[in-house]
Amino acid sequence: MRPFVLRAENGSRVVISDGEISQPGDRLGDTYDLGPGTFHAGLINAHDHLFRNHYPRLGAPPYRNAYEWGNDIHVRWAEEIRRMQALPRREALLFGALKNLLGAVTTVVHHDPWDDALAADFPVRVVRIRVAHSLGLEHDLPHAVAGDEHTRDRPLSMHLAEGVDAVAVAEVREAERRDLLGGDLVAVHLVGVDRDAIARIRATGTAVAWCPTSNRFLFDRTAPGELFQPGIDVLLGTDALLTADGTMLAELHEARRLGHLDDQRLREAVGRVAARRLRVPEPALAPGYPADVVFLRRPLFEARPADVALVLVGGVPRLADEQFAELFGHCGVPAEPLDAIGTRKLVAAPLGTVARRVFDLSPQCQRVLEW
Repeated sequence: MRPFVLRAENGSRVVISDGEISQPGDRLGDTYDLGPGTFHAGLINAHDHLFRNHYPRLGAPPYRNAYEWGNDIHVRWAEEIRRMQALPRREALLFGALKNLLGAVTTVVHHDPWDDALAADFPVRVVRIRVAHSLGLEHDLPHAVAGDEHTRDRPLSMHLAEGVDAVAVAEVREAERRDLLGGDLVAVHLVGVDRDAIARIRATGTAVAWCPTSNRFLFDRTAPGELFQPGIDVLLGTDALLTADGTMLAELHEARRLGHLDDQRLREAVGRVAARRLRVPEPALAPGYPADVVFLRRPLFEARPADVALVLVGGVPRLADEQFAELFGHCGVPAEPLDAIGTRKLVAAPLGTVARRVFDLSPQCQRVLEW
């Protein structure tokens, strides 16, 4: 692929060559003027279930814990779940990728068993780590914690204390008893934590993957403010549309509204800190870094999916405003329209086709385009 240059109206530019950011004066090629906006390194989503984003929100909250919610929806919404399961798994995974692209995310943790489809020219980078569902639902916890030949030296992600009752509160102490807390663990949610549990999280160096809109839907609250004091690494996740509001942009908006983290820590929760805890390259718009580039029409904390004008993953366009069709051609990427949004987008094929099928199956999921 020939090198090319992206240039913003304010004069800032990014040079892309061989999937990486190049020096501004190096190997200049075709220049694409993007108009008003700002460049960002692609965001990191520390928690998603990629194949469950085509589900409508299910449940009758508030619940006491996630186990209660799971039992409830499998009884009261069993038919709806069966209908959603009819979507081919690869298409479900691709719609999950599209949701992340619409939220300016280029790297995501898929909190489920690995699927080879995630490595075969998948539209976003998927972090391959150890995954245990939870203390109460992982069928073989020792095996999940141990990992396999691809993940045994990687971090571990696990739902923990996802609820507000005694069952949830007790999980941090139980995880410590099982020697699961520590610098390798990214504990997801931690809604039901008391001061003792927070002290254990801090003392062991355990990280938190925070999903505020999913927590709010299920429990009408999220993790306590004490959990966000300095000394605990916080990452941000979206969870799936099955429980969450929308994209990472919605999570950033809600997290900022809650005020537990300042803007710098919020940026680090989807950038530097997330990269360090997940052991992936830090997102950066600097020479030699992967060309995971996002261009936003509005400031990050104000942006919505319509404001995501361009997303490159490894220098390859995956989503863009319609006027950048030529860039898809330059990179040899077939593009399709994504029509159900205020500003028409182009997406790498077959994401547009998959989106149309999902919206026919579950029209509620179009909220991802609005938030």
